Amino acid sequence: MPTYRLNVNDATQDVELTEDMPLLWALRDVLGLIGTKFGCGIAACGACTVLIDGVALRSCVVPVSAVVGKAVRTIEGLADNDNLHPLQQAWIEQDVAQCGYCQAGQIMSAAALLEANPTPSDTDIDAAMAGNYCRCGTYSRIRSAIHRAAGQSTAQYVNAAGERDA
Repeated sequence: MPTYRLNVNDATQDVELTEDMPLLWALRDVLGLIGTKFGCGIAACGACTVLIDGVALRSCVVPVSAVVGKAVRTIEGLADNDNLHPLQQAWIEQDVAQCGYCQAGQIMSAAALLEANPTPSDTDIDAAMAGNYCRCGTYSRIRSAIHRAAGQSTAQYVNAAGERDA
């Protein structure tokens, strides 16, 4: 089996994997990063969304060999240590999650959106989030949470106690 050097959440790791293994399974089964979820396996639902070089992509269809030399960010790498990312805090404040299964993928797609467009319109949000499905139907709360997170600097984080860091 070949060895791949992966950069996941700012940490470089060498892993032995088959070249066609989907990134999703490398993250979950090999690296133990279980926040990224398996949904459909065909890139249709968005539950497995991660950022690859800042672009939201479905990890269930990206072979691990395609991410060598690229930066992969998962939901576990979105927060800054104990400080929540503004999207994570907004998700809590807007009470977005119902079952929560799709939320990691939703948040990662939203993070890519806010990185590219810090003040998105409803139309921008709807376009960026298309293909991320929520069976609980919390779409209006998702949109509200993205607007709320856009209202604060992405360099500003909220710690676990709910205190804002400068």
